[in-house]
Amino acid sequence: MEKRDDARTLEVLFEISEAVTQTRDLDELYKAIHTSLGKILNVDNFYIALYHKEKDSISFPYHVDEKDEIPDEILNFSQTASLTGQVIQSQKPMIFFEQEIIDFAREQNRQTIGTVSKVWLGAPLKIKNRVIGGIAIQSFSSATAYHPSDLDLLNTISQHIALAIERKESEKKLQAQQQVLETILESSPVGICLLENRVFKWVNGEMVRLFGYDSKEAFTGQSTHMIYASGKAYEDAGAVIQKELMLKARADFDVELKRRDGSLFKAHIIITGSNPENLLANTIAIFADISLRDIAQQEKLAKEKLQGVLEMAGAICHEINQPLQAIVGYCALFDPPEAITAKELEQIKYQATRIGDITKRLSKITRYKTIPYPGDTAIVDIWGSSS
Repeated sequence: MEKRDDARTLEVLFEISEAVTQTRDLDELYKAIHTSLGKILNVDNFYIALYHKEKDSISFPYHVDEKDEIPDEILNFSQTASLTGQVIQSQKPMIFFEQEIIDFAREQNRQTIGTVSKVWLGAPLKIKNRVIGGIAIQSFSSATAYHPSDLDLLNTISQHIALAIERKESEKKLQAQQQVLETILESSPVGICLLENRVFKWVNGEMVRLFGYDSKEAFTGQSTHMIYASGKAYEDAGAVIQKELMLKARADFDVELKRRDGSLFKAHIIITGSNPENLLANTIAIFADISLRDIAQQEKLAKEKLQGVLEMAGAICHEINQPLQAIVGYCALFDPPEAITAKELEQIKYQATRIGDITKRLSKITRYKTIPYPGDTAIVDIWGSSS
């Protein structure tokens, strides 16, 4: 067998490392590894096995074989006559020739898995002291297809592959976490955005809806000036944000903001920062429309005022009606002497009756309404507030 070119071997190792960043997923990475290895080794029969310790099983995410189909996940694999299991358990590369494979199965009193090859080489996929699986190459036609020194090469390559797989899996997990986070942010009932020096870098869907725009792209790269009612409002808000971030790393305030169509609405803003040296460099802002909340608060205050008026009106009616009825009653019985005329007595009855009308009005108040009153104040409009 010809001596292997060290430079070519290094080139293959570089290709494997480079494939980690260039491939989109693990399936594509496995294919790239197989192709690269084929430049220095016979990989007509090659597989990558991943070890699942919690299930005591191995699975085969990549498998190329001239004789056998890709096996299903092997459960209880520690109880099987598995050469891959031997490599994983010993945590070191191993080489087996045909008779050794047969003897191994006989010693274990178990059947071999798959067709017995002339020569089999395997190496553990190992990261620090943790084994995540193994790789193997084999030949069904020639016991001299590989040299024992190829085992060292396979072991070196397996370490690169293990690191590549771990990195790719980490990227996959990170992408999954990012997708979950984005789903949470997109389903949020409030507007959320990432800002850099008060410039939009990212916004969620609620921001688009809240401000009446067509897409997220309308915000990207734009100054937050676009959502403020005026230039002065933008500057004033900036001063508040700067001050509160400096004091407590969090700005929390109400402000009037502007939609795309120019209409204004009351909003509550919460801004947090992470860079103490440049407070506005990277911030996350949350926007909530509180205009309906303000309307509800105003309606609540109006109801409370109306309740107060009704309670006061009820008290007035109760306290005035009894003496008023006595006055009217006595006037009806009174035969006026010369000191009072019938016209004057009639006027007393009229005013008493008028007071009675006022108390009736008070008892029928249905809303809170005031009118100006001398002395720079206001009084309840009895006639306008009652039905």
